[in-house]
Amino acid sequence: MRMILAVVALCSAIASVARAAEPSPELIAYGKALVEAGDCASCHTADPAKPFAGGKRIDTPFGAIYAPNLTPDRDTGIGAWTDADFTRAVRTGVAPDGSNYYPAFPYPYFTKVTKDDTLAIRAYLGTLAPVASRNKPPELRWPFGYRGLMRIWNAMYFKPALFEPDQSQSAAWNRGGYLVTGLGHCGACHTPKNYFGADKTAQALSGNEVGGWYAPRLDGAARTGLKSWSAEDITEYLQSGRNAKSHAGGLMAEVVVNSTAKMSDADVRAIAVYLKSLPASRRETIVTPPDDAEMKAGQAVYAKLCIACHEADGSGAPRIYPPLPGNVLLQSVNPSSSLRIILDGAHTVTTPRAPNTGEMPGYAKQLSDEEIAAVTNYIRNSWGNAAPLVTAAQVAKARKE
Repeated sequence: MRMILAVVALCSAIASVARAAEPSPELIAYGKALVEAGDCASCHTADPAKPFAGGKRIDTPFGAIYAPNLTPDRDTGIGAWTDADFTRAVRTGVAPDGSNYYPAFPYPYFTKVTKDDTLAIRAYLGTLAPVASRNKPPELRWPFGYRGLMRIWNAMYFKPALFEPDQSQSAAWNRGGYLVTGLGHCGACHTPKNYFGADKTAQALSGNEVGGWYAPRLDGAARTGLKSWSAEDITEYLQSGRNAKSHAGGLMAEVVVNSTAKMSDADVRAIAVYLKSLPASRRETIVTPPDDAEMKAGQAVYAKLCIACHEADGSGAPRIYPPLPGNVLLQSVNPSSSLRIILDGAHTVTTPRAPNTGEMPGYAKQLSDEEIAAVTNYIRNSWGNAAPLVTAAQVAKARKE
């Protein structure tokens, strides 16, 4: 009888430990919010019917990488990983087998995430439906396919460190800094890179070309940054994908839909507070205006195809057709995003806060390279705007991309 009672007691103790190990609903909900703040779905979901099962192709200047499976499948996902495995992968870029991840996985930013938040993310991912989806090997140009080279890259460019709160700043500023420089990994797109793909830290958030688009400046530059935006403008843009000054397009539209539109009001506001505090990290480009012939050619195209929606003065219809005067993205030193929109058209994202959509047709078939260059130069240098000249050769290159 004593033996039976001892076995029963042992089983009860084991069951209690197992129950204690189960993450609470509150922890899972918090982990879900962190996953959304980190925009994990945008990279790790190739098939919407299989969220977080990986397989999505991510093109880099060095070749292609495929995002891995984050579901709790034990054979092809992270189901067999320990908490220590997951924490090391997220915060140091080292896989359970000891191999190094490439920084397309933004561990140089995630290193700032606390251990508790990392484990909350794991708790949420553990609730997903397991999907058997084997990870695809990268398709990188020689010699970048040798993972051992990442040890050298890490020694040169990776500095593991948690986010350090600034006691002289508000709680909202510190929360925003934690999200922007850490989990939100905004600099992965918006910070210029060097030849080896590492951030130019002295030019943080001062704009960068990525995926055929230009991620504009998020610092306090007057013409091409966020100096003219209020914290309310930034908040509205991140929550709805549009505001009275601009609309989200390209990769940023994906970020809004999968991430910022789902975040709490407090966290989005905190991001806005932090971004509004940033000074310009580098000077803006000195612009030589187009000559009269170029402006007249561009004005003719604008009058024929653009004026109906954007108006003669470029004012458009805020939150429906974005205004052109003072438009930060339009005046960026790199015209990639402007050219993509003119060539391919644009579709306003739909979010719960802004369900109405708008369309702009593409003009790739209707206009020549010279005409697109002219109208781009016109709208980038009218109504007080100022931006470097766009050439027909740049348009031709954008067409190929």
